[in-house]
Amino acid sequence: MTTPFTGTDAYVATDDLTMAVNAAITLERPLLVKGEPGTGKTELARQVSAGLGMPMIEWHIKSTTRAQQGLYEYDAVSRLRDSQLGDARVNDVSNYIRRGKLWQAFTATERSVLLIDEIDKADIEFPNDLLQELDRMEFHVYETGETVKARIRPIVIITSNNEKELPDAFLRRCFFHYIRFPDMETMRKIVAVHHPGIKDALLTTALTQFYELRDTAGLKKKPSTSEVLDWLKLLLAEDLSPEDLRRDGKSALPRLHGALLKNEQDVHLFERLAFMARAQR
Repeated sequence: MTTPFTGTDAYVATDDLTMAVNAAITLERPLLVKGEPGTGKTELARQVSAGLGMPMIEWHIKSTTRAQQGLYEYDAVSRLRDSQLGDARVNDVSNYIRRGKLWQAFTATERSVLLIDEIDKADIEFPNDLLQELDRMEFHVYETGETVKARIRPIVIITSNNEKELPDAFLRRCFFHYIRFPDMETMRKIVAVHHPGIKDALLTTALTQFYELRDTAGLKKKPSTSEVLDWLKLLLAEDLSPEDLRRDGKSALPRLHGALLKNEQDVHLFERLAFMARAQR
């Protein structure tokens, strides 16, 4: 019986998030985690690994990633080259089989945490191509004729940024959790982990500005948890006070806004808001 996950000192996990992790482990289903970029989806898998004392296997998905790469790849080109050179290795096809992340997780000597990160970046058929392998915890290697079965079922955590809809058949096999953006109280706890010495007055002023910025209508990209942590790090490095953060009406932009706003449309939006506010005086 796996010890329940309760979070770690380095990661603030809400009650519903720890419940989701433990439910997926109990059901022996992959945990599908969605949420805004920067809300700690990838970090969750690393903290589950740390909290449960299990090794971590990470598979970061790109637009060109194929499901087969997670199982294994057969390097036929190298085998052909070696045969032309008279290399004796060509007699054993297993010399040209490169094990993927699922193979590594299935054959690990101890239970591991397998992260399949940003599954929605891949082709739409990618999740369906992994259905059987994740369900049965086994796959066949055609070149060698062997079947690779999981010795110990890994804890599978899959993240998605909602760039594509995932197939229903895939969703049915997962336990789902959406990480909501932290409220002010939860954000204070997160900040306390990363910046334990920050003064309350500065934190209150900064977070008030941050949430006002996030709630601004028309914002193209809302700043994430990781970005507010970067911003607070800069405020501390500059030794700014709450008074330094107060805007004077000439600009609606917060100090060091480059850590929070990442495109020119959003910067121009705040410049227009400041112009309109001055015009109304």
